[in-house]
Amino acid sequence: MAPAFSRAEYDDRLARVRAEMVARGLDALIIGDPANINWLTGYDAWSFYYAQCVIVHINADEPICFVRNQDAGGAYIKTYLKDENIIKYHEKYIHTWPLHPYDALVDLIKERKWDKLSVGLEMDSHYFTAYCYEKIKQGLPNVKILDCERLVNWVRVVKSDAEIKFMKAASQISQLGMKKAFEVISPGVRQCDAVSEIYTTLIKGTPDFGGDYSSIVPMIPTGKGTSASHLTWSEDKFVEGEATIIELSGVNKKYHCPMARTVLLGKPDQKKIDTMKKTNEALQAGIDLVKAGNTADDVAQAFWKVLDKYGIEKTSRTGYSIGIGYPPDWGEHTLNISKGDMTVLQPNVTFHMIAVMQFGNWGVEASEAIRVTDKGYELFCNFSKELHVKS
Repeated sequence: MAPAFSRAEYDDRLARVRAEMVARGLDALIIGDPANINWLTGYDAWSFYYAQCVIVHINADEPICFVRNQDAGGAYIKTYLKDENIIKYHEKYIHTWPLHPYDALVDLIKERKWDKLSVGLEMDSHYFTAYCYEKIKQGLPNVKILDCERLVNWVRVVKSDAEIKFMKAASQISQLGMKKAFEVISPGVRQCDAVSEIYTTLIKGTPDFGGDYSSIVPMIPTGKGTSASHLTWSEDKFVEGEATIIELSGVNKKYHCPMARTVLLGKPDQKKIDTMKKTNEALQAGIDLVKAGNTADDVAQAFWKVLDKYGIEKTSRTGYSIGIGYPPDWGEHTLNISKGDMTVLQPNVTFHMIAVMQFGNWGVEASEAIRVTDKGYELFCNFSKELHVKS
């Protein structure tokens, strides 16, 4: 159960993070985002619901993995780190307020004499709580606390060829999952029954590589639900004449490759068919502007130009960077495909471009996972975006 990547790749990642730390005047980073922890060390366990982190010191040979004593075994197995760089905290800190695991972290930092450094924190990370922050602030009064502003996330934006390989594996699983969704979604079938088969397909993967759990569950809004975002399933049955949006992702080695499509049960609905064509036209117009040197704004402007032509209003962004994902979402929290985002696209930047259109009590959606290349782009999936009419 060795880490997913070579030691050379992990060393390169650490070097790039440290270079950015130097540029920002940071002596150390405290990293709590499980995706960033995985990316830096290989650590992978469902332990992120307790406080855990990786500490990157500007001069240390390796990061330090700070985990609950019960989870240290996973760090020994999954990471490349020396045993002395896996630091365990005692069970007495688990849910025994006012004690908190970051009390032990504060003690560790003091022991290392790092308590007068400039330290970057992931201030907007899902699992970095206000209590974590207060423990550091109160326990380390001489530390200069700075928001690292998603430093590691931004270094992750450009993927290695090895990462692209895992995303391509995930894309194959995504397509199998979507094919299964089109097969099992039918009038009279319970939504939960359909999702159980979709999930089985996503986890089973292919004969060459298995699937992993996704950081977002399959989302299948149906009927009026297609006018809303991020709805999951229920025990209700699919209804003839209604559309269903399917958004899912295959996963391999925690790398995601999401896709969304729309299926219509029953007779063709010309309004939905026409809207889907306009949606796909806008999506393709944006995709055609994807190439190294262009900006996220260039892609977004092309997308919205088509929507404006048809008088379609869309207020949400239309894409975001992707790669490693842990619950609760698979986005990297960096570049957005939206007007005004001047992030320059580079080769091996990967993002999910979404065209979801909502109209009061109905909607349609299609999306593509995209890789930026030297000459343009590569779509991870090869799966029709047309409205799938299942009569």
